[in-house]
Amino acid sequence: MLTSIQNPLVKEIRKLHSSKGRREKQLFLLEGTHLLEEACAVKYLLETVCCTPEWLNGHEKLWEQIGSLADRTELVSAKVLDSIATTVQPDGIIATAPPEISTLGIALEKIQDPGNLGAIVRTAAAASADGLLLSADSADLDHPKVLRASAGAWFKLPIAVAPDLTAAVSGYKNRGMQILATAAGASLTYWEVDLRVPTLIVLGNEGSGLSPELRSLADRQIQIPLSRNVESLNVSIAGALILYEAQRQRSQALLN
Repeated sequence: MLTSIQNPLVKEIRKLHSSKGRREKQLFLLEGTHLLEEACAVKYLLETVCCTPEWLNGHEKLWEQIGSLADRTELVSAKVLDSIATTVQPDGIIATAPPEISTLGIALEKIQDPGNLGAIVRTAAAASADGLLLSADSADLDHPKVLRASAGAWFKLPIAVAPDLTAAVSGYKNRGMQILATAAGASLTYWEVDLRVPTLIVLGNEGSGLSPELRSLADRQIQIPLSRNVESLNVSIAGALILYEAQRQRSQALLN
């Protein structure tokens, strides 16, 4: 059980008390039993959840649900909980969570080139995506080249680094989002898929593509047709084509 307010985790959570900290960490606070019940009802992915032993004794079933949605759970003393809460009388539980993707998002696995990552961030923001999930083994989100290539969009698009991207994508799939993965041999082109429904586009490493684990989660695999003498597209271009096809389909739906 965490009992010291000097614990590194406690210090990290306290940074979320400010808007600057929430923006930099791409996390926000959920305080209290009611908010956690609502998050569990829609299977909202959580990062870290802290509760006191007293709270746990009265909410074992809810704690079990939380455990299936959170990357990390910790028992903490009442003193620690008070220090990380923004409320005057916290009721025993606090969680941190990333921004939600509700209608259109993009997930990136092992993107190594900071320029590619920055370009995807810029395009996703321009195409009105809800947010971006990034695997922890990708290029650093705050790399200077990422910031330059994003041309300011870094501040406008919710971005979350997922310690376990496969689990994060699986969570969105379980909540009913369509998961799309690119594959060279796919039978469908990207414009043949209905992108008007809530969709998460999953793109992989520049050289090796997606891992088998992430590819297996896809509801549909799609391809971007290429001339015979061209092997592949830059990952940022591939993402742009699919994102703007989604925007085109949704705009057409509004006109009809």
